[in-house]
Amino acid sequence: MSDMPKISIIIIAFNMARELPRTIQSFSVKMQQWINEDEYEIIVVDNGSYLPFDEDACQEHANNISFIYMDDATVSPCPAINKGIAAAKGDIIGVCVDGARMASPGLLRMVLDANKISPTAVIGTLSFHLGREPQMQAVHNGYNQSVEDELLATVPWQDNGYHLFEISVPGRSSRHGWFEIPAETNALFMQRQDWDRHGGYNEAFVSKAGGLSNHDAWSRACALPNAQVVMLLGEGTFHQFHGGAATNAKVSNYKNYLAEYEQIQNHTFSRPEGEPITYGRLNGWAKLIDWSSE
Repeated sequence: MSDMPKISIIIIAFNMARELPRTIQSFSVKMQQWINEDEYEIIVVDNGSYLPFDEDACQEHANNISFIYMDDATVSPCPAINKGIAAAKGDIIGVCVDGARMASPGLLRMVLDANKISPTAVIGTLSFHLGREPQMQAVHNGYNQSVEDELLATVPWQDNGYHLFEISVPGRSSRHGWFEIPAETNALFMQRQDWDRHGGYNEAFVSKAGGLSNHDAWSRACALPNAQVVMLLGEGTFHQFHGGAATNAKVSNYKNYLAEYEQIQNHTFSRPEGEPITYGRLNGWAKLIDWSSE
């Protein structure tokens, strides 16, 4: 791998022994299209897992991967994210706050191309949930890891990751569709100098799973001076069920997360406004998404 990759991808993991190898596989050069392995690096930051993942299983999929383990892990991923950003070598740095989210095959190539649109491009993707309904609903209807494994076996996603669109629905943060800025993104990419201007993830967010820290990071990125928000058309990330504190919680913590956000930022959270540029193409699989799946 080159000492200076074009892209660094920071992936945060916590107790994802089942999910993380699939995520890494989806980001591997075997599944990412139109990009070479030496053009990017994958940095996995383990945030204090007590159910560790298998490094070898991840390295079987990707040679361009490294691992960071947080000795002083907190229940919030924010310090782990910032540590990953600090270790990144790429000119473009992407943060995937949830290591259980698989990537569509053109994501990294589209990031490289979309970055040429503006010297201050803020690049995001929409977020999808594996299953027939958003997972915060599905968890009440018997959806779990075993059901998801059976669902994944119904499509040849390992041959072509775009098949994941066939078995997914939009996450609630992305329910406004391809041509709007979502409430958050699980794949936020900016150039290094813009991360410096941005300041990284706010470590004042101390709630389990970070509360609305990812919403905050995305909102502040979209509001950077001269920022050009670029949403990748036809690409996305796909959430695997892993019993997480937010998406897979049976009792919602959202009110507490909102209260923490308001205490830190002194205003109520709202979805970023503005007109994004959309870049990419709507392939046949992406057109299958049911936007009425709330």
